[in-house]
Amino acid sequence: MIASIAYPGIDPVAFTVGPLEVRWYGLAYVVGFIIAGLVMRSLVKRWRLGLSDDDLLDIVLVGVITLVIGARLGYVLFYGAGAYWDDPLSIIAFWDGGMSFHGGLAAVLLGGAWIARKKNISALRLFDLGAVGAPVGLFLGRIANFINGELWGRSTDLPWGMVFPGAPGGMPRHPSQLYEALLEGLVIFAVLWVLSRRRRPEGLLIGTLMALYAVFRTFVEFFREPDIQLGFVVGPFTMGQLLTAPLLIAGCYLVWRAVRAEAEPAVADTDSAMAEGEAESRSADPEDLAEESGKS
Repeated sequence: MIASIAYPGIDPVAFTVGPLEVRWYGLAYVVGFIIAGLVMRSLVKRWRLGLSDDDLLDIVLVGVITLVIGARLGYVLFYGAGAYWDDPLSIIAFWDGGMSFHGGLAAVLLGGAWIARKKNISALRLFDLGAVGAPVGLFLGRIANFINGELWGRSTDLPWGMVFPGAPGGMPRHPSQLYEALLEGLVIFAVLWVLSRRRRPEGLLIGTLMALYAVFRTFVEFFREPDIQLGFVVGPFTMGQLLTAPLLIAGCYLVWRAVRAEAEPAVADTDSAMAEGEAESRSADPEDLAEESGKS
């Protein structure tokens, strides 16, 4: 079967500087962090958080370090299937690919909690700040996966199927990297950007990110070829789907908590108004009213 859309076959190497090769995958991380930093800077002013540019630089630096380390270690632990223990030095070979979103997120949250204490800001507020720009990195990362011709989808007869050079069988497959780029990147960013137009209760944005990512990742995994070294882990479910389940629970809890917190002031105002009305009615004693009526 011939693919309806030809795979573009873009060179994974963006450019070279002497013996140094700069790959699109690495550039995706760099550009993603730069844009995320700019988004955070815009939100700091809009939300009036009182963080300086130096504070933001420290926060982004911690994010870069923890994300790269956590994403790599997460891949080694969850997807490595023990292969890295035979060659431990290959664990630090980031340029060969192999990064886990779940490992990166866990590390960023730990690092974020630490730097939040240093900067005297609520950890949840800082997570909300970083959540808005995070989908940009997800989008660029998935585009880089597509350029690398990796993480391809399952076979399909749909008209947009593509034959990936490294995929076995030479059959058209879902461009699942592009599905993820659209859903986990552009759609989530649009939702969070709209929500961030005003300061929200703490935890709403990071919770929304986690919940939406969990839903979209679980959905796309049904079109993505399971990792060859793992296959299906439990029944029809992949490792990515199993690791995503706790994210959905945690994200929904944070959203529920934030929505509840936002609703409480309105309830309090209503209760206060009712209490004032009752007080006024009690102050209007029936005998006083009768005397006033007689005088008139």
